[in-house]
Amino acid sequence: MFDGVRSTFLGMLLLVLQVPTDVIADEDVLPDSVLRALQVRQVPEATLSIHVEDVETGEVVLAWLPEEPRNPASTMKLLTTLVALDILGPTYRWKTDIYALGEIRDGRLEGDLLLKGHGDPFLVTERVWQMLRGIRQSGIDSITGDLLIDDSYFDIGDYDPAAFDRQPLRAYNVSPNALLMNFKVVRYSFEPNGQTVDVRLDPQLHNLRVDNRLKVISGHCGGYQRGITVANSRNNDQVMFSGKFPDGCKRYAMDRTALSHNAFAYGLFASLWRESGGTFEGGWRNAIAPEGEEPLQSFASPPLADMIARVNKHSNNVMARQVLYTLAAEALGPPGTEAGGRAVVAKWLADNKLASATLAIANGAGLSREARISAADMASLLRFAWRQPYMPEYLASMSLTGLDGTLSRRFRGSDLVGKAHLKTGSLDHVTAIAGYLQSRSGRRFSVVVLHNHEDIHRGPGEEVQEALLRWLYEQ
Repeated sequence: MFDGVRSTFLGMLLLVLQVPTDVIADEDVLPDSVLRALQVRQVPEATLSIHVEDVETGEVVLAWLPEEPRNPASTMKLLTTLVALDILGPTYRWKTDIYALGEIRDGRLEGDLLLKGHGDPFLVTERVWQMLRGIRQSGIDSITGDLLIDDSYFDIGDYDPAAFDRQPLRAYNVSPNALLMNFKVVRYSFEPNGQTVDVRLDPQLHNLRVDNRLKVISGHCGGYQRGITVANSRNNDQVMFSGKFPDGCKRYAMDRTALSHNAFAYGLFASLWRESGGTFEGGWRNAIAPEGEEPLQSFASPPLADMIARVNKHSNNVMARQVLYTLAAEALGPPGTEAGGRAVVAKWLADNKLASATLAIANGAGLSREARISAADMASLLRFAWRQPYMPEYLASMSLTGLDGTLSRRFRGSDLVGKAHLKTGSLDHVTAIAGYLQSRSGRRFSVVVLHNHEDIHRGPGEEVQEALLRWLYEQ
């Protein structure tokens, strides 16, 4: 039954997308192809906002309910990253300071090693290994004391990772932290082995215990999480897997959060340090870096221009939030806070005559039910960015249609491949895109589509977007 209904919808949609459409004369009239895509799915026109303009001439090509505040989902990251580019600059780098609190004799640190984080959003396993290699090259092979962690550069306050959708172990719900390592995420790989299931961790964390109760059953590789139930202990130092894993799955992987931020940093540090041949048997504790003392080393991040590409192309929520906290710490002084970040963004908008009474930035990542912006306001941001010297870096941070990021699997086999740089957004009952498109004739447009409606995220929203982009490409 459902296959038949789906086939009918797909057939009608193909007709919608294949029917040629003429250039419309009125900017406040929806193109026929967009109207038909809405009608096929019985989606009210009033749930959609669009703003399209020629970035060279400023001509508004299409404006449909552009002033209506709507939830933009992850397209809100375009605001956060634009403000960061303008205030911090495309070559800004985060740093992680390393202090040796003791004498170093014959490769042995007689004392503690302290790490002070400044909010590096991309301190993933490979880069932590590089940082530790630098420490080893400074002459330290053995640490007699503990690992001390200073994450005071950010003040996160009370944060509940389950508040958004009651999924506290999901990577997108990770809170910011000044010493965020590997997004506080472990990749678990599952592989059947007789009647049991082998579980492997990446990265390996010696302070994370695994209770594996999985059993193998005969069956094809399918089902939610392949039948695996995941639960963490109350203090997050143990993960338990239970359920029945189908032998039709040769291998399956999932990413989930583990431990507290600082316990994760300690576990990753200790594991990588020992893997590199170093000696360390200590524990960890919170501390504050000594004032006025030069660090042994400062480990720098890639430049901001590279970082925002990871934020926007892959829609990384915690990285976007790290950027917002960094704006607060840099502009207002540490510790960086979410409220401080919002204040910095609000001032920037006012200073650049882009302020709006209806805009609500929330956490800067778009992972919020309260975030709001209008299509016209988003278009103003894109217009501002197009005129800045860092426009190429901003443009390059967005996904290329059909080629990379969140758009890597969309528009394949069509004329739209590689023709647009767009940021996507999707939440339950929300879909959105915003960015730039070059038409067949060579015209360049900024385009914003914000769509809030029941179940619009389940496919209809993308169909409307595709109808609009195909129409725009022909202008």
